Amino acid sequence: MPALATDQAVPVLRVKAREERRVKGGHPWIYSNELELDAKAKALTPGSLVRVIDAHGSNIGIASFNPHSLIAARLWTADTDARIDAGFLAGRLRSALHLRERFFPQPYYRLVHAEADGFPGFVIDRYNDAVAVQANTAGAERLTPALLEALEAVLKPRAVVLRNDTAVRRLEGLELEVKLAAGSLETKPLVEEGGVRFTLDLLEGQKTGWYFDLAEARTRLASLAEGQEVLDCYCHIGAFALRAAKAGARSVLGIDRSELGIALASRAAEENGLSHITRFEKGDAFEALEKLQGRRFGVVITDPPNFVKSRKDLGPGSRAYRKLAKLAAPLVAPGGFWFVACCAHLLPGDLFAKEVAIGLSQAGRQGRIVLSGGAGPDHPVHPHLPESAYLKWQVLQLD
Repeated sequence: MPALATDQAVPVLRVKAREERRVKGGHPWIYSNELELDAKAKALTPGSLVRVIDAHGSNIGIASFNPHSLIAARLWTADTDARIDAGFLAGRLRSALHLRERFFPQPYYRLVHAEADGFPGFVIDRYNDAVAVQANTAGAERLTPALLEALEAVLKPRAVVLRNDTAVRRLEGLELEVKLAAGSLETKPLVEEGGVRFTLDLLEGQKTGWYFDLAEARTRLASLAEGQEVLDCYCHIGAFALRAAKAGARSVLGIDRSELGIALASRAAEENGLSHITRFEKGDAFEALEKLQGRRFGVVITDPPNFVKSRKDLGPGSRAYRKLAKLAAPLVAPGGFWFVACCAHLLPGDLFAKEVAIGLSQAGRQGRIVLSGGAGPDHPVHPHLPESAYLKWQVLQLD
């Protein structure tokens, strides 16, 4: 792929007068209504690199541009002499890698978290010698060949999978696809956490194969599981469940509607010698919680999918957390613990907490929040993008 030079041949876009303060203050996005867009600009190929200037002609930076997106320009760098090519991306990858190596002793983590790591539109998860990549924007899509070169230069992975099946790609005018982009998957990738090894399916599994963002929460819950009966709803491939089992839980029941997830969880239980205390069942979480009424568990874990995928979902989605609390709380033994997570960036943390509290009251239970948190250091937050701090979770002890 030829280098994508950002010289005088690169199209220039001008931010409207009185619309430049936010982007010049550090925000990495420029909305379409903040730009002067003539017919020539609107005809640019989605994902094109552009040089952005202010109303007075001063440089702001180099950005990826999509004339068909509300978020029209996503800044890569303030250096307008930069060349956004494989070498540039390799430099940023090395910086992201260095940060992760300061926190994680093993090569299992989110390597790139979009804008917070200087990679607008990209998410990259690392599983030792295999990586999963999401290119969620037209700009990221266009730069994917250069990114593959950069990954080879920095990590030399045996396999790179493109998990380009996120709904946000449709907003960018992109097709959905999942494919092996480089290398081989003859041997399935593994991830190790808390002494438990999991076999992953990067082509068929959910998202990028693993939820690194909840690693800290899993460690916290595992520390509470010794000697307890544990219920894990939305168990996916058994991360919470098997961490609890490894930590000494008396028994663990995992429930998920995904047949693949249940199969991988059962396989991991067997491979880690934990089958004798774990059971995984296919089922809808809400239905399962209703059927389990009358049972009591020392630890109940509920890590649901995103209930608020768009602003129109805010009302019913927020009330879904209330319903979840109402059904899960009665299953917690007195003095036991309930974990609940929310991955909806559109649902404010205070509203999430309010709905949880209402559901708790409707269940006739009282308690206290003993732990709360978000994603770990491999999911850094861009200071000007609160959307990147999407995850919130609580652990409550119930009377």
